[in-house]
Amino acid sequence: MATIITVANQKGGVGKTTTTVNVGHGLAMMGHKTLLIDLDPQSNLASALNCAKGKGVYYMLTMGHDNREEINFIKSHLKPTGRERLAYIPGNAETVRAQKDVTNRTPPAPISHIRTCLELFSNDVDYIVVDTSPSIGGLQERAVWAANLVIIPTNMGYLSNEGVATLTNDLRSIFAGKDWPGKLMGILPTFFDGRTRADQTSMSQLQEAFGDNVLPTIHRSTVFEDASSAGRTIFEYAVDHSGNQYARRAAREYQQIIKAILTFS
Repeated sequence: MATIITVANQKGGVGKTTTTVNVGHGLAMMGHKTLLIDLDPQSNLASALNCAKGKGVYYMLTMGHDNREEINFIKSHLKPTGRERLAYIPGNAETVRAQKDVTNRTPPAPISHIRTCLELFSNDVDYIVVDTSPSIGGLQERAVWAANLVIIPTNMGYLSNEGVATLTNDLRSIFAGKDWPGKLMGILPTFFDGRTRADQTSMSQLQEAFGDNVLPTIHRSTVFEDASSAGRTIFEYAVDHSGNQYARRAAREYQQIIKAILTFS
């Protein structure tokens, strides 16, 4: 069965898609068949990979899973990324309709709905990495419940750290008594600039609050924007720009995260 990793934070602009793309590609580069799932209606994941958007997520979330014909149709929307061992299920604006369908049913789809959806692929890949929208509830709640491991990226802003505390509290309350099968892998500090006192203070607060649950730091760098704009992962960008020390550092930092994932799973 595949290990499901959900990348979540109710705040936007903290590096969720960047983390999903680079963790997924890093796992694939290490020989693990990996599937990326784009649950964010903005569909930035496809753009970051220079791939097409689509309705795959919509069909996965709204269609039945008992009929072989429907299952085959859903699986037909698993698309290659052009990278070895790395595939994705595309999303687009229709993902909003899927969320409404899932949450407005009578009764609403169970908390296990997304995990049931992902089980269609769990025997075909080693890892499934899920990108989520900046919200809590609806699809994100079910995506987190589906996970074996949850990663919460956060930048160093005060409001972002407040968001982390809110989300972790929500995790405790949402899944109390719901037999959540997963666990919090850790808080991933992103956009860190150790030269500023504000970031040093925020990092100290994170470490004080979450201790060993704070993952290795991802430093602030324009190379992430450059890589995303070019439709390249940080590993591809580091190869393309081998003389760029910041690209090499960013690739090493995400390699540390991937090593931590392999240890956890």
